[in-house]
Amino acid sequence: MKMIKNGVYPTMITPFTDDNKIDYNGVLELLDWYKFRGVDGIFAICQSSEIFYLSFEERLELLKFIMANKPEGMDIVASGHVADDLETQIKEAKAFIETGIDAYVFISNRFAKADESDDVLFENMKYVADALPDIPFGVYECPYPYKRVLTPELLKKMADDGRFQFLKDTCCDTEMLKAKHEAVKGSNLKIFNANAATFLQSLRMGCSGYSGVMANFHPELYSQLIKAYNDGDMALAEKLQNIVGYMSVTECQCYPVNAKYYLSLEGLGIGIHTRTRNPAELTETRKLEIVQMFELTNEIKSTILK
Repeated sequence: MKMIKNGVYPTMITPFTDDNKIDYNGVLELLDWYKFRGVDGIFAICQSSEIFYLSFEERLELLKFIMANKPEGMDIVASGHVADDLETQIKEAKAFIETGIDAYVFISNRFAKADESDDVLFENMKYVADALPDIPFGVYECPYPYKRVLTPELLKKMADDGRFQFLKDTCCDTEMLKAKHEAVKGSNLKIFNANAATFLQSLRMGCSGYSGVMANFHPELYSQLIKAYNDGDMALAEKLQNIVGYMSVTECQCYPVNAKYYLSLEGLGIGIHTRTRNPAELTETRKLEIVQMFELTNEIKSTILK
């Protein structure tokens, strides 16, 4: 079974036209932008893609398009896992897997209600996984419709299964991250931190990379942070950590509208329309904040990373 690469996996957004259709020209531009920013893979058809607001047909068509136009050598892990009942989950997952993705990513809250136990979650997850083709699986601790953070004990069961290779971790807690890594140590299951503030700490614990929304703004800063850490340049790694950690407060602004606006500053022909947020939330002041972050990012790239 192929092993997915370590590194940076942006949570791919979905560009929309002004009449609320998927903008496939924008998708192409975004794929090229990821390529030239040197990311290692893409987490497609995820919450950043607005999957809970896409029909099954739209999710499948979008994933087929991404796979037909994916940059060479880039791993594509994908979800689209939104259905409530298990049989629909299996049917839809098979269609997504048939596109040729490198790993299929489950959403942790789809297997159990908030008041149900981890035993229920694991039993339902295994039922669905056993009905699917034998490819790598992942899990995403998606905060919508409720956030189900996986326990180290549950992760150990998944690691022992052997098929799970990707966890998009959203616990935002270094002690829990450490316990999770210890639970999966030596297995195929890799942890990709979605939290920028704890990113360098998570690398020190043994986590495998970054998969979060800020990779839609400046993924190269995360790639360079990983490189600095791997090269033993702790001074640069710490400096970059301070930068990305502070800049990540942008997540709390009006994402993904702000990410689409940032990408327009990068020269992409992407509008700021979304199905999840009102573009009017991006006020003139908030636009100025994004412009200033854009300018600062370019200054960092031309000085600190020159």
